[in-house]
Amino acid sequence: MFMGEYQHSLDSKGRLTIPVKLRDELGERFIVTRGLDRCLFVYPLSEWSNLEQKLKELPLSKGEARAFVRFFFAGATECELDKQGRVLVPPYLRIYAGIEREAVVLGVSNRVEIWNQATWDDYSGQVSENFAELAEKMVDFGV
Repeated sequence: MFMGEYQHSLDSKGRLTIPVKLRDELGERFIVTRGLDRCLFVYPLSEWSNLEQKLKELPLSKGEARAFVRFFFAGATECELDKQGRVLVPPYLRIYAGIEREAVVLGVSNRVEIWNQATWDDYSGQVSENFAELAEKMVDFGV
């Protein structure tokens, strides 16, 4: 399980250090793709395979399903860590997430997320203001 919040900077080549606490579970090779809320999702290969299987079951006759799967998979790329524990984040994914220099790496249960620092600060500030309300709504999901 992934968890934690880590601040890192991309180097001039677009490489980002993946925190040591996340590397072992992530593995040397993993998938990076466009995520929700303008962040990037990073999946270990085993988790990506599970997700891929579920997305294959979506009905092709539904335009929203086709659009989501198309956008999600088109943005995906297999990446690997270098010897210093860094990943080269492709330019199109950095542009999508607005990541130029400062980034936040989050462990979120079955995946890792990579955020632009300012975007994360805004998002987490909004969520923290409403965290009690969100917690109450989790009852609807059986939590």
